[in-house]
Amino acid sequence: MNLPAQYLTGALMLACVGPLWAAPWETIYPGGDTLCATGTPFNFHVRKADPARLMIFFNGGGACWSGSSCDVEGKPSYRPYATAAAGNDPRQYDGAFALDNPENPFRDWSQVFVSYCTGDVHLGAAETTYSRADGSEFNIHHRGWSNSMAALDYLFATFSQPQRIVVAGGSAGAVSSPIFAALVAAHYPASTVIQFGGGGAGYRLPPPTQLWRNWGVLAAIPASIKGSDYTVDNTSMLDLYRMAAAAAPRVRFHQFDHAYDAVQEDFHALLGKPVELLPGLDANRRELKAAIPHLRGYTAAGEFHTLLRYPELYTRSTAGVRAVDWLRAIAAGEDVADVHCGDTASCRAGQQPPGERD
Repeated sequence: MNLPAQYLTGALMLACVGPLWAAPWETIYPGGDTLCATGTPFNFHVRKADPARLMIFFNGGGACWSGSSCDVEGKPSYRPYATAAAGNDPRQYDGAFALDNPENPFRDWSQVFVSYCTGDVHLGAAETTYSRADGSEFNIHHRGWSNSMAALDYLFATFSQPQRIVVAGGSAGAVSSPIFAALVAAHYPASTVIQFGGGGAGYRLPPPTQLWRNWGVLAAIPASIKGSDYTVDNTSMLDLYRMAAAAAPRVRFHQFDHAYDAVQEDFHALLGKPVELLPGLDANRRELKAAIPHLRGYTAAGEFHTLLRYPELYTRSTAGVRAVDWLRAIAAGEDVADVHCGDTASCRAGQQPPGERD
């Protein structure tokens, strides 16, 4: 099927332009207030290439909010360590991190990969005590905000004025990516700033008050982003997009999700709200587009989770539009169309393995 011209522009440029010089990945241990959940060191990774184009990626890795979900001696529902073994190293990933793939929209870009090890969707600012079933207690460092800001502070000091910045996230990182896109836009007022969240738009839930309170989220987000109306009692996950769009109206927002993402469905169940994802995902997107008309979404068929770290970036195609071509157009600053797998049967067709929990 022929693609619209807007999706071919980047591909033609790709064929004509070879890779630029790029330094190897460097791992940064910022120290200071940064920590992972159990007190181990936090790190992030930097690859310096084209200084005019920058992609910052907030990694996924679940979340925790209770004794059973946070206890690393049990069955934690999050990544507690900033290590390669815990999935926190871009060198081990494919997709946008396959730097030898000529189809990769970001192969020539400078990249910052923010590890995730705090169980708080990168937004936490709390030291929280949890209890095990036997009554013993343990502490978790929900320091996602300090960790993320350490990475952003490095970015701000290293890249003086990028022309184009993509602020992306997968899973937990997708949830918080709008907030960080707004912060990046405030720091770089002359840059084009684009947000892209993969695998995090299907949470149609009441305000998760317990999560916000345990993590200290609303205290962390600055007033310049959240304004004065949002509290732990009235802030939904959708509101992270609303507050970011209000604070930074020039940012363009994008969401990629699979219709029956098994990991998002799993976390709905863990939060006591078991669902089939697609109806809520569609409702979320309609609601957000009413408030943010320039938000765009891509809904692929199946149960797979996220996109940017996996070879599925290059194999997914929906309604004749390849996911990588949609992403390439976004990275080029183009306005893309919404893409959807269609009716329920079509969105269930060809279901793929759901991938890891993250």
